[in-house]
Amino acid sequence: MRRDPAIAPVEPEAATSRAQAIDEVAAYLVESGVAPDLAQDDARALLRAAAGLTRLDLAMSPQAPLSEEEADKLSHYAARRAAREPVSRILGERGFWTLDLVVAPNVLDPRADTETLVETALSLVDARDAPLEILDLGCGSGAIVCALLSEWPRARAVAVDLSPHACAATAGNLMRCGVADRARVVRGRWGESLAGRYDVIVSNPPYVRAGDIPALDPEVRLYDPALALDGGPDGLDCYRTIVADLPRLLKSDGIVAFEVGSDQAVGVAALLGDKGFGVVKVGRDAGGHERVVAARPAAARS
Repeated sequence: MRRDPAIAPVEPEAATSRAQAIDEVAAYLVESGVAPDLAQDDARALLRAAAGLTRLDLAMSPQAPLSEEEADKLSHYAARRAAREPVSRILGERGFWTLDLVVAPNVLDPRADTETLVETALSLVDARDAPLEILDLGCGSGAIVCALLSEWPRARAVAVDLSPHACAATAGNLMRCGVADRARVVRGRWGESLAGRYDVIVSNPPYVRAGDIPALDPEVRLYDPALALDGGPDGLDCYRTIVADLPRLLKSDGIVAFEVGSDQAVGVAALLGDKGFGVVKVGRDAGGHERVVAARPAAARS
């Protein structure tokens, strides 16, 4: 299998094996700026998709030759990845929590770090079968609300997003995960159009400082919507809006959990404290960063 970066990363040749194709695509991706520790995994994922293989299929037959059709499809996928399009967007799906979610254009691609928000919320509710009312503000793909509903079988949820693309993506993923009958999707700005009160409020709002956006990795800057990234000059604008409305939306014994930027936990905790909420848990992601701030009304903690 030859590789001509000016045209395509791979071209079919006789006896090109799956293993050889992976190595050549990985090398091409590294030359294109993809981190070496990601390139091999990305190449494997793209080959499995191009050839319709499971992980076991590939492990059992790494020397099997690629067909011309498989090689052409792999070349197409690799060229897109070399342009720094995330693998999840190329393949149109992403594993999150225990679920397989559709990744839609113009909608934030859910990250593994956000699983920390799900884990933290679950840890603060003792009874998994409680009839909870959940509110997800800025639902994006629906990853968080789908995960929580999958773990709390008697819970019901309202998922809100300003983006019509996000609302459609959330509705689709709720259906895909088999929990759509327990959820309602609302297009709106945070909780402005809502009148009820909730046991659990979760949110992964935009929190990137506006001035930091041009320096983001291309996978984020070029492919995630700005609406889902821009948190204003200090990254905290959306938290201010949401926290100001929490006394109206959260039940007196409820919990709220926010995903935050790696250096924002203290700032978000201060905003919560100013509105009478006390932090009950700070969740750390796999890299050890403070990624989630969870709080209750101060009266509920006494």
